[in-house]
Amino acid sequence: MTETGEVEGRAGPPLWWARRRDAVWDVALGGVSAVECAWEGVPFAAEAGLPTTVGVLFGFVVGATLVLRRRWPIAVVLVGIAVSPAAMGFLLAVVGMYTLASSEVPRRITATLASMSLAATFVVMYMRTRGDVEADPTLVVVLSVFVAVALTVPPVLFGLYIGARRRLMESLQERADSLERELSLLADRAEERAEWARTEERTRIAREMHDVVAHRVSLMVVHAAALEAVAVKDPARAAKNAALVGDMGRQALTELREMLGVLRAPPKPALAPVPAPDLVPVAAVAAVAAAGGAGGAGAVCGVEDGPSLGALEALVGQSRAAGMAVEMLVHGEGAAYAADVEQTAFRVVQEALTNCHKHAPGARVVVRLAHRAGEVAMQVENGPCDGKSPEPGLPSGGNGLVGMRERVLGLGGVFVSGPTDAGGFKVSAVLPTA
Repeated sequence: MTETGEVEGRAGPPLWWARRRDAVWDVALGGVSAVECAWEGVPFAAEAGLPTTVGVLFGFVVGATLVLRRRWPIAVVLVGIAVSPAAMGFLLAVVGMYTLASSEVPRRITATLASMSLAATFVVMYMRTRGDVEADPTLVVVLSVFVAVALTVPPVLFGLYIGARRRLMESLQERADSLERELSLLADRAEERAEWARTEERTRIAREMHDVVAHRVSLMVVHAAALEAVAVKDPARAAKNAALVGDMGRQALTELREMLGVLRAPPKPALAPVPAPDLVPVAAVAAVAAAGGAGGAGAVCGVEDGPSLGALEALVGQSRAAGMAVEMLVHGEGAAYAADVEQTAFRVVQEALTNCHKHAPGARVVVRLAHRAGEVAMQVENGPCDGKSPEPGLPSGGNGLVGMRERVLGLGGVFVSGPTDAGGFKVSAVLPTA
């Protein structure tokens, strides 16, 4: 298809017409007008003392100018006014005035030409009826005014109406096209937001799965290595380590079950207005994030509260039970923070301890927690390895620090990690509590 709607390979509308139907219609009107003016050219030639052929030919040419009404409406009206003394061009004058009024010609020009046509029609009608009608001159004037108004005003008014309606339809069409483009753009943006939401949700779920599983499994591996080392020499300690491994496995399975339960749970009917599209994934992921706690699921959709700062002592105790020398220091008075703040703080400490089990066996670890005005800070620092403890052989995918950074920055906090001058490693985070 071409821009004008014509099928490719087929000739479009000729010359200045927008559609082939308009060309056919104008040619037909021009033919009728040419025949009319040619017929009226016979008495005109007799009155002017010209050969009949000249009058017919003149009338035919004048009437045929109606074909140009869409291209030059002013010229067509002027021709109609010019030949009005010859008493020809009725169709030419009426259609010409209608076309002029419905076109984009300035209104002052339309008013001027309409006044000229009205005056010309009145004068011609008055001059022709003054000597032919045996009546009062007032009747002649009234009749002339009536004919002049009847031949000029209705075509002008109808043309103005059609022109206004055409412009309204064009405006509505433009608005419809604009709305269609906006809807298409909104659809594209919605698809981009949906893709972003899916990616963000996959990232958050992967981060939660990593935080929930990595710590428990790391402790299980550490206890299993200790169990292997003392199984023969110290059966009592081996039994204790075996019990700890079982506990860790059951806790890991419980947390995974709770998380999968939140993921599989059908959404509840909304009781409030639906949030914006870019906020829906965050709410959905909040349920996943809250589900990964040690000893509980997230406080979303009726699930219990997730991990909090109150569980840090138990978390540190689990690392001590695995043989790690961990010291915990708390500064300031604790307070009840928002659930996402406490969960993020817990996960940062948990992942940092997991990294200590993986990369710093036998190192001394210090966990610091500081409650300040408007913020809570945590730091996990380990010293160098003692060189005596065996490597646990835990795999590392490099996602722990990335996940911690994403969590902290997502709440508007500050995250710093890196090696220390003493040969250890330090992870620090500050979270706003407002």
